[in-house]
Amino acid sequence: MAGYIGTGAVPQATQKRDSFTATAGQTSFPTSGYTPGFVDVYMNGVKLAPADFTATNSSDVVLAVAAVANDTLEIISFSTFEISSRTFAGDVTASGGTFLPTGDTSAGDAAAMGYAAADGLVLTGQGSTSDVTIKNDADATVMSIPTGTTGVTFAGTPTFPDGSINIADLDIDGGTDIGAALVDADLMVVDDGAGGTNRKATMSRLATYMGTKIGGGLEFIVSSGAISNAANVSFTQFDASKYDHYVFSFKNVIPATDGVRLFGYHSADGGSSYDTTDGEYHRAGNGDSTGFQINYTAQELGSAANEFGVSGLAFLYAPSAASFTIMNSVNIVSQGVDGGIYGSYSTDNAVTARIAAEATTAIKFAMDSGNIESGEIDMFGIVNS
Repeated sequence: MAGYIGTGAVPQATQKRDSFTATAGQTSFPTSGYTPGFVDVYMNGVKLAPADFTATNSSDVVLAVAAVANDTLEIISFSTFEISSRTFAGDVTASGGTFLPTGDTSAGDAAAMGYAAADGLVLTGQGSTSDVTIKNDADATVMSIPTGTTGVTFAGTPTFPDGSINIADLDIDGGTDIGAALVDADLMVVDDGAGGTNRKATMSRLATYMGTKIGGGLEFIVSSGAISNAANVSFTQFDASKYDHYVFSFKNVIPATDGVRLFGYHSADGGSSYDTTDGEYHRAGNGDSTGFQINYTAQELGSAANEFGVSGLAFLYAPSAASFTIMNSVNIVSQGVDGGIYGSYSTDNAVTARIAAEATTAIKFAMDSGNIESGEIDMFGIVNS
């Protein structure tokens, strides 16, 4: 016998009844079918405890103690049922089972859980701040997906097992080239000791480290770039902890007017002021000068078309020592106003000294009159050995 539980055809829960009159010693009773776990058994109107019978094969109910003749046995089985679009006012507990969604969620769902073949379990939400939020037992946010975005925001510092992230998966600005020359302030990531903590370091630290490993040598520091009608070119990148001496490379440094000479001027305050006082520098023994002489003293520079001005190398010795600072321009070649080519080595004016006993912390190059029309000057350091 079968009947509906509840009102109407929904939720479609059904029960089936099987009635038997037992024979003497009968223990097994064949039913019309049941779902294990959903069976009630009554003996002579008294409901039997689960321990008094076995109902596991979906067909037979077997008594633990045999019936006597004419005992009445009623077996009631219940079928499962389905519900559609139901709202539950309280918590829903699936005790001993699992929640198995089979349909996907939709855009605009306020809060939904579903399943899609490609995505697996799908969580969809539409909050004013976050679409999905995962919280801990203290109701504090652990991670969230901000509304309308695809990125994940972690409330704390995420922890990943060592070696679990491939370097190729790190999106460091797309992994593209920096597109510019490296400078001291640029940062890099280093492992602070084998298997240590990843920390940032500046390129200047790398330069210092390389200096300790390589030792000595000529190192490029900075360039003036293309000079265009400049009153002077100054260099303030002196670093006594890295360099003993400096080399300045002049490339076709041409004056804006004829009949001038190129000088270098000392600064003891990092470039705030420069000394241009006649007699503070000596050349050719004790001859006075207003600065470090770069080109051949006896021949002034020309600025006419096809004249190349000053080219070559000038050396600044031990500027960090609190003693005379010496500029050696013996490797300088210049073109004079007469069109002739002159080298500083042809005279005893190739060496100039700043005679005050103080360190040089900056230097500027300028014509003794007028601007520098064009050219380029590079600064190099001779690294401490």
